[in-house]
Amino acid sequence: MTSTDPRPERPFGAVGTAMVTPLTEDGHGVDLDAAQKLAVHVAEHGNDLIVVSGTTGEAPTLTDVEKLELTRAVREAVGPEVTVVAGVGTYDTAHSIDLAREHAKLGVDGLLVVTPYYSKPSQAGVIAHTTAVADSTDLPVMLYDIPGRTGTPLAEETLLRLGEHERILAVKDAKADLLQATLVMERTGLAYYSGEDALNLPWLSVGAAGMVSVVGQVAGDLEKLMLEAVDRSDLAGAREAHLRLAPVVEAIMTRMPGAVAAKAALHLQGVLPHAAMRGPHVPADADQLRVLAAVLDAAGLL
Repeated sequence: MTSTDPRPERPFGAVGTAMVTPLTEDGHGVDLDAAQKLAVHVAEHGNDLIVVSGTTGEAPTLTDVEKLELTRAVREAVGPEVTVVAGVGTYDTAHSIDLAREHAKLGVDGLLVVTPYYSKPSQAGVIAHTTAVADSTDLPVMLYDIPGRTGTPLAEETLLRLGEHERILAVKDAKADLLQATLVMERTGLAYYSGEDALNLPWLSVGAAGMVSVVGQVAGDLEKLMLEAVDRSDLAGAREAHLRLAPVVEAIMTRMPGAVAAKAALHLQGVLPHAAMRGPHVPADADQLRVLAAVLDAAGLL
């Protein structure tokens, strides 16, 4: 597919959050009421896209029933004004297809399909897997390229091949290969979304459609300011927002797992009633919370 094909520039919105999954205090269940309140909070603070059951949502620890209940609750909470994308990718093609079909019944706007992890398939296997999932519903698909977790990066030729599929519209990139992405964006109709908060501004500068951010649920208004500055070619304004975000990104993305830090930050902000995690993650300790609270306070986010 060439770059002249009629695809929307921002098929899944612009400012997106990879939402945490609120759990019951013992970690054994999903707190659907808290999930709905969080989704509304995220939508009211700069985000027009919510991704559920992704990495930050602790997806590998959720049952299929929990994933579907979570998606249904979030879709109901935010209504049609906010794009809701559900993570359905696994290391099993048949399982991923089942999840895709079940989520399609819930009125989601798209599917996030991660490169199969652990199995480490060939590029031909990745193409076959992803195409099979994309063919299983009528929903648009966002690829998720995160080799640090999957062990398998999407090769340029693979992206070009998958970009020919009429329902594969975008890539969430956590690979940080801006040159490859620039070439793929030029040669296909694929939209790119930053999947690494520290690189949101660099991604936007090379033509990314937006971001799917962990920090977005904590500082979404700032991320929206940055994106709007880029849209109006205001480099100074974009850089100012980027610099304001930098210590928050450092605190959430480098000192502990992002899911742990995001839940801790949301609890400190009073958005979540607690910050329970599901193993193998453990909650932030007292020292981590102290440092995180100081950063959020300095950024005006408490």
